[in-house]
Amino acid sequence: LRLHRPQREGHRGRLPQVSAGHIENPESDFAYCRNLDSGFSFFSKNPNFAACFWFDTKMNEKIQKITGLVATGKFWKDVVVMTLGMLVAAAAVYYFLVPSKLIIGTISGLSIVLSGIFEAFFGVQIKVSLFVVIINAILLVLAWFLIGEEFGAKTVYTAMILGPLMDFWAWVMPYENLMEPGTTSVMGDIWFDLCCFVLLLSMSQAILFNINASTGGLDILAKIVNKYFHFDIGASVSVAGAIICCTAFAINPFKMVIIGLIGTWINGLVVDYFTASLNKRKRVCIVSHDHEKIRRFIIDQLGRGCSLYEVIGGFTGEEGYEVQSLLTQDEFSNLMEYLKREGIKSFVTAGNVSEVYGLWLKHKKFHF
Repeated sequence: LRLHRPQREGHRGRLPQVSAGHIENPESDFAYCRNLDSGFSFFSKNPNFAACFWFDTKMNEKIQKITGLVATGKFWKDVVVMTLGMLVAAAAVYYFLVPSKLIIGTISGLSIVLSGIFEAFFGVQIKVSLFVVIINAILLVLAWFLIGEEFGAKTVYTAMILGPLMDFWAWVMPYENLMEPGTTSVMGDIWFDLCCFVLLLSMSQAILFNINASTGGLDILAKIVNKYFHFDIGASVSVAGAIICCTAFAINPFKMVIIGLIGTWINGLVVDYFTASLNKRKRVCIVSHDHEKIRRFIIDQLGRGCSLYEVIGGFTGEEGYEVQSLLTQDEFSNLMEYLKREGIKSFVTAGNVSEVYGLWLKHKKFHF
């Protein structure tokens, strides 16, 4: 769509232009608008109306983009993964964080601190839930603009379902039913509660980070630190969480704050471990006279690329080729089965690669 307004004497304004258009009469006071996709065109004497038409068209493009995304199988797969990941996170919060009243480096912990500060120093009682909503709203806006629309949209969904999923666990099995008489938490020991909470939450965070989503709150800060300061995602979780934990000195005993800091540090380590496990690939190097057969199998059957290098044997001085490829664990197993089944004589080395950037495709290029 392009909008035109003729330049008359003393008039410097101009409407937005986004594609080709045409002015029938340069001396007229009309704006000519034409949508090249639909072929629809009109003349408007009111340039504001023409600008509104341009805005509506841009909005329609956004709606069509979102509709097209919802219609894909990847979208619904991500929704299922996000729901399962948040189900785990909700269980961690409901069964281990709420009963033990631990303040880990989370937005919920920061909200508890802010609520306590307002009550203790200003005499104003503000609900923790209100602080949670306000802080999450600010962070979601930051996520949308600083990280990306996809991450922001997914995080809005995960943040919205956390509360209902906690209610779901309360309906399935209230944590009071799991607590032994005389204890104040499910595990009966604050350190065991901390370990269980961190293990489950870290697993959920790693799953969501892997599909460019998050559990909301602290994870948004961690993702911002990861993107702009290039820290590992686990280190980003630890840094953001530690800053929040330190605010608890205002209302909590020293011991509880230290426990929270330790839990936040362990959380970062476990997130890194799970993230590396999800992203782990095999770098495979194969030296064989049947390098062409191996190359064709990797490309045609596994749907992966590979590189060929000329090599010379140090002992025999014989020239040959080395095939090198990056594969998933399942693809590596299939390759080894193929070499064994075909009786191909080869020398194979394989090592783990935790991160892959650039042109390597996360999903197969070909599907058979």
